[in-house]
Amino acid sequence: MSRRQIILDTETTGLYPDSGDRLVEFAGLEMINRQMTERNLHRYVHPERDMPEEAARVHGLTIEVLEEKNAPPFAAVGSEIAEFIRGAELIIHNARFDVGFLNMEFARMGLPSVEELGCEITDTLAIAKEMYPGQKNSLDALCTRLGVDRSKRVLHGALIDCELLGEVYLAMTRQQFDLMGGASEENQSAAAAAPVSVARTGRLKVIRANETENAEHEQYLDSLGEACLWRRGETQA
Repeated sequence: MSRRQIILDTETTGLYPDSGDRLVEFAGLEMINRQMTERNLHRYVHPERDMPEEAARVHGLTIEVLEEKNAPPFAAVGSEIAEFIRGAELIIHNARFDVGFLNMEFARMGLPSVEELGCEITDTLAIAKEMYPGQKNSLDALCTRLGVDRSKRVLHGALIDCELLGEVYLAMTRQQFDLMGGASEENQSAAAAAPVSVARTGRLKVIRANETENAEHEQYLDSLGEACLWRRGETQA
């Protein structure tokens, strides 16, 4: 039997799990043999603290919204989340961020860490950086590049982001899967026979980042802290 894969995402009050920020939404979608199953887990979580305005602008989850949803504290759902992901391969975009928050929340409850639960972690951001070096590799950028419809994504949300990430992951790993014999001979033959047309123009079209993409870029640089070579270069310049 193939190992379970969980497409996973979280939303939080901020960027720093070691400085008082808390998890406010968890979503995980199960996939087996590259097919989504009907098993998933989606929970809103009350952070038991205030919600910074900048975080609410990203995901739309104010304390009032969470209370309207009767969101419980993490202590009420932590064991359920831990059991859901136990032993699975976790597919996460910028995995260090989400795993850091899950491990912080698990530790507060005395639960095992993600690693201790036997999870393997696959970071789609790392895959994207290897496949598309020097390009923007946010989830939005990858959806655009790979033809994944993200029209329903008005705000960041763990559930919708999982759905998009699942499609992005399948698209990025399709060739590798085919090389491992995952595709049928009929599909492989059709793919080989299909003509490939590459449009060429005299000059490249420059697509500049919009305000949301710039904000996501800055958020990611913030999450790197002192390890961010880009910020170091700006300081030294």
